[in-house]
Amino acid sequence: MSQTEVYLNFLRSRRSVRHFLPEPVPQEIVERILETSIYAPSAHNRQPWRYVVVQSREAKLKLADQMGASFRRDLKADGVSEAKVEEQVERSRCRILEAPVVAVLCLDLADMDVYPDERRRKAEKIMAVQSAALAGGTFLLAAHAEGLGGVWVCAPLFAPEAVRQALDLPAGWEPQGMLLIGFPAKISEFRPRKAIGEVSRFV
Repeated sequence: MSQTEVYLNFLRSRRSVRHFLPEPVPQEIVERILETSIYAPSAHNRQPWRYVVVQSREAKLKLADQMGASFRRDLKADGVSEAKVEEQVERSRCRILEAPVVAVLCLDLADMDVYPDERRRKAEKIMAVQSAALAGGTFLLAAHAEGLGGVWVCAPLFAPEAVRQALDLPAGWEPQGMLLIGFPAKISEFRPRKAIGEVSRFV
């Protein structure tokens, strides 16, 4: 097998892992993952990603409880039954509490360009969001390279104020997602991808 094939197989072997062993992730590994993630490309090389790494039980509880309260309100407003509401909130809560490391990925627009018109302001923010997402994807690949499992959770987009209050975020940090990582208790099975012909055009 060529070196190229080895690299490609590695990239294709990453899975979204939601169940972790209880053992902690060594701090040096966490820091290596963060260091690798910031090599992701970014618009204008402004590097608008920011991380809050949540590892203590106390901080996870605060985050889970405040996000859970927001989630509960949304579900009730949607008319979901009380039993179903509590089931979904508890599942979300357990995911946060059981992950050895919860990295909350945020966006900071402070260093991005400022335009006088709405069209370019919107485009500039989208570029920044894309940049943060690239860092998050690189974070998950770095975790995979360290023998860890990980998953991207979008819940902070639906409860930004809850995340902001729970973690006392700086004013300019906008929550984008949570990256849950740890030693995998179970590896998810491969889920089929759409064929290249379905998602590509060659012109």
